[in-house]
Amino acid sequence: MRAAFLAPAVLASLLVPASPASAVPVTADPAARACSGRAADFDGDGRADLVVAAPYAEVGGHARAGSVTVLYGMRAERRLTQDGPGVPGEAETADSFGSALATGDFDGDGCADLAVGVSEEDRARVGADGDGAVQLFHGSSGGLRPGRTIDIGDLGGKRGSARFGAALAAGDLDGDGDDELVIGAPGLRGGAVGVYGFKGRRPYLVTQETGWIGQNERTTDQFGAVLATGDFDGDGRDEIAAGAPADTILKNGQGSVTVLDVRRRKAVLLTQDSPWITGLAEAWDSFGAALATGDFDADGRDDLAIGVPGEGLTDNQRAMEYGDGTVNVVYGSRGGLRTARSEAWSQRALKGTPRYFDRFGAALAAGDLNGDGDDELVIGVPGENAVQVLAGTRSGGLTKNHNLLFTGKGGHFGGALAVAGRGLVVAAPGDGRLTLLRTSARQGSYPGVRPSTAKTLATVDGASLFGYAMAGPAS
Repeated sequence: MRAAFLAPAVLASLLVPASPASAVPVTADPAARACSGRAADFDGDGRADLVVAAPYAEVGGHARAGSVTVLYGMRAERRLTQDGPGVPGEAETADSFGSALATGDFDGDGCADLAVGVSEEDRARVGADGDGAVQLFHGSSGGLRPGRTIDIGDLGGKRGSARFGAALAAGDLDGDGDDELVIGAPGLRGGAVGVYGFKGRRPYLVTQETGWIGQNERTTDQFGAVLATGDFDGDGRDEIAAGAPADTILKNGQGSVTVLDVRRRKAVLLTQDSPWITGLAEAWDSFGAALATGDFDADGRDDLAIGVPGEGLTDNQRAMEYGDGTVNVVYGSRGGLRTARSEAWSQRALKGTPRYFDRFGAALAAGDLNGDGDDELVIGVPGENAVQVLAGTRSGGLTKNHNLLFTGKGGHFGGALAVAGRGLVVAAPGDGRLTLLRTSARQGSYPGVRPSTAKTLATVDGASLFGYAMAGPAS
């Protein structure tokens, strides 16, 4: 797979094309340039980098082996695969290298590191697809360099069809200044969440039936299929939000989100039946199918946006049809997330018209797009090939004032989102296309995104699902 990157005016120079073979930048002398400590800066040059996954890319003749493209400073392209120099293992058919991505400083050196999910990797035996693994790449002054491969056995689990690495997130869970890696294994019975790198603890797994979580587990729940981290109580340590979009509590596939404080060993279950959460849990709503954290009201505590793409709003929908979709937002407080301060968003209140196939909320991202110090919320509406942007405000959080609806050209536009530098990147993975929209500073209830600046950033031929997942400073 070769990505064709185009250079709109926002890019400082022409992009460097990838070599035909998989490439990893050669690591320069670590002392040559100190790392910046900036999020998603893999080479220490002070500029944020963007990572784009194509989990169905063909590699070395192997269909759906998967690849990941790193765009350093939005300029130079490098392609990572399991056949790359120094990468343990090898590319194999249907591995899905790039099924999930996460960036964080896992080793505390100030350079951002990259974790790549390989959810369909066979580890227990040849042909045991779906065991899963995670490949680490460490940042340096010369760019990303391969690290170790992690599988469920490294966290005390039994190797099997766990789809380990199907979801990833990074956050400082223990408050020591570097990031821990959070790993989803939604195929391990009803699902599991792994924590790797917590200070003073060996890597470990938790499930819904872990004592301090105390939930009932069903094999179809997919606990850990979606992950996010955020400091919801402002204590300097992140918590985990674990989505189980197929969780069946009272209704089949209603979905749930569990907020995990792994340091205190406390868990809070969120559903549409939780007090003050708008809506009702219904079959196949998929509450928790997407998650994003951001500080929408600039109070110093993270807030949580929860996608519910299966929510039905229009009449006469049949079971398991896609859904119009909604997004629930729960705000942080000194005591953590407070459902008493929560809200729901849909196209009933925003620009656009809800339709049963829109899947509003199937993808989410947050970041300060207008430069006023609070975060905006970006909502993917891939059934409509659109994205919706809501501005954050200091006077109450998200607002519908000046909300923006921007429509793409097809290919499930809005299926993945990332805030990178001074722009918003929107993927249409069905067409293998990335669109870059520039942002501008503007105080108040303005999204900051400028639709007139939309440019195609990259295109890929074939069915590689280029853009299935992205990782940047905010994604």
